[in-house]
Amino acid sequence: MKEYKYKINGMKFTVSVGDIVDNETTVEVNGVPYKVELDKKAPQKPALSQSGQTNHGAKPATTSKPVKQTMASSPDAVKCPLPGTIMSIAVKEGDTVKKGDKVAVLEAMKMENDIRSDKAGTVTKVLVSVGDTLLEGADIMIIE
Repeated sequence: MKEYKYKINGMKFTVSVGDIVDNETTVEVNGVPYKVELDKKAPQKPALSQSGQTNHGAKPATTSKPVKQTMASSPDAVKCPLPGTIMSIAVKEGDTVKKGDKVAVLEAMKMENDIRSDKAGTVTKVLVSVGDTLLEGADIMIIE
């Protein structure tokens, strides 16, 4: 069984998904088992996800936003230091910040991490929203 941990609207869920057999699987949510019938036939061979990892079954339904990853990066961007979810944004476009000012809070590995400006300047663009899931190195905002 694959195990996933979710936090939805402040509530924690542990979801375990079993192997798919004849279009059915067992899903456990916080220890309560459910028999699940899939709408479509399960793929015969595992599909590769965007991250290059093999996906061996149905994805559990979530209310989280898709992972954001920027392709072209600005040298003036504040970068996401590790994968996580934006919990709050402390500045808005047009705000002036000093080096070391807190500009956002990122939840990663069940810890809240302050994201600080690495230079003084003006916030010209905020690229994320509260609740966005980011990959390491993704741009959070532009400070010029």
